[in-house]
Amino acid sequence: MTIDAPAPPAEPSPPRPRKKGKLIGFALLLAFLIIYVGSLFGFHLLADSSAPLKADLNSTDDTVVLVRLDELKTVANRLTVKVLVIPQDSMFDKRLEVLKTDTAVRMDPANDLGDLLYPAGKSPAQVATTIEAHGNPNNWPFDSYSTDTLSADVLVGSGDDRKYIPARVEVAGALDGWDVSVRRVGEASQDSDKGDSVVISLHRAKGPLIFDLGICLVLFALPTLAVTVAILMLTGKRAFLPPFVTWFAAVLFAIIPIRNFLPGSPPTGAWIDQALVLWALIALVVAMIIFFVTWYRRTD
Repeated sequence: MTIDAPAPPAEPSPPRPRKKGKLIGFALLLAFLIIYVGSLFGFHLLADSSAPLKADLNSTDDTVVLVRLDELKTVANRLTVKVLVIPQDSMFDKRLEVLKTDTAVRMDPANDLGDLLYPAGKSPAQVATTIEAHGNPNNWPFDSYSTDTLSADVLVGSGDDRKYIPARVEVAGALDGWDVSVRRVGEASQDSDKGDSVVISLHRAKGPLIFDLGICLVLFALPTLAVTVAILMLTGKRAFLPPFVTWFAAVLFAIIPIRNFLPGSPPTGAWIDQALVLWALIALVVAMIIFFVTWYRRTD
């Protein structure tokens, strides 16, 4: 009587490729969501890092010239502000809320309008003017700007009876996309122990700066992908697909609109044009030339 040998154990079946593909897809989706949510959270934190400046207007015995920030024109190096005189109690009729005498503000260095006038019998109103802000816009997006030491005197009265009254400069407000800081300098001629003069400094905020760098990465990635695809088709590692010519053309004509979308409007010819935009255009033209060489070789 023969005894049959036991059958060899069955080999485990290999895992299904479909199940593995689903796991990879789920992992990629989860990684994308984590990066996306993390980037939004980080951008929100950085965008909220700069708070608007608040002026100190507590002392009623001081004459204050309030400078409210409005707009920075980087190419022209001009800072647009709105100036308001807040007179001491002896110059102001609290019952009617009007100035008792003609008043003017003379700023140093001079603003573009010269003396800013606030007539007697009227409530002081903000006067828009511009002052110089020194900086190099070609350094975008790492450019920064600062004013000269900004001081002000108030001229009170009319005709030969006019006299100077020292005033303390206060800065308030914020500029979208900029971190603004104020440094007080000079002597304190008012009741407040703060210096009368200020220096305003402006640096690009971290949130918009990250957005600028992201657009720069897009400008770098587009020509890199185009050249890579063209070389793969030229060497025969990938099939030649004639419809790709429309994609090359679309990418080529998209570079300039993307460049013009850069926040902060860098001036034409800035380093970003010399180091990235020009070379991106050249790389795309090279990719199109490689594509047409491939087309010429593979067609009759």
